Amino acid sequence: MPAMASQRENALVSEFSLRYPEMEVQLQLTDRPINLADESFDVGIRFGELPDTRLIARRIAANRRLLCASPLYLKTKGEPLLPDDLAHHNCIVLRQNDSAYGIWRLTQGKKTATVKVRGSLSTNDGEVALGWALKGHGILMRAEWDLAKYLRSGRLQVILSDYELPPADIYAVYPERHSLSGRVSAFVEFLIAQFNASAPVTEEGDAHW
Repeated sequence: MPAMASQRENALVSEFSLRYPEMEVQLQLTDRPINLADESFDVGIRFGELPDTRLIARRIAANRRLLCASPLYLKTKGEPLLPDDLAHHNCIVLRQNDSAYGIWRLTQGKKTATVKVRGSLSTNDGEVALGWALKGHGILMRAEWDLAKYLRSGRLQVILSDYELPPADIYAVYPERHSLSGRVSAFVEFLIAQFNASAPVTEEGDAHW
């Protein structure tokens, strides 16, 4: 069963293979959108908005995006209190979507603020960006699943918590021809169970979905 996934699913694929040793799994990791049908993938794992409406999507878990920075950065540069303040801060920007590069949208109620941010560091690798934020280089927008343990430990702090960012919900997507496939169904149900068992907790007793 060919599958396209992120680094997180690497470990889950290993566990799935141990549980279903009779099933063959081929894993490909990439940040670029893939046409599952054209490239003969059975299922993909994607975060955020789904670009291809021809695919069947099953949400595996809710996943908020948050703005955060290290205590060192906030002590040195101060904490932004309004979205427009971000334009005057060093922001770590992910170059994963050129059309939206450096554009952050923050929503509060019915109002949405669109801010063009910039900074001295940018990358197309989320783990690299996270490492820079931990070292105090600037403000980062990142999914809660990736931030939870650092927020709990205090190595990162959430800023502008009264605002919502575009969600990064986690989906399993697959072509319509696989909608009744037993192997795809088994894999998706396995992922849902695993993500439910490991929901991110950012405060004591507070699991977000």
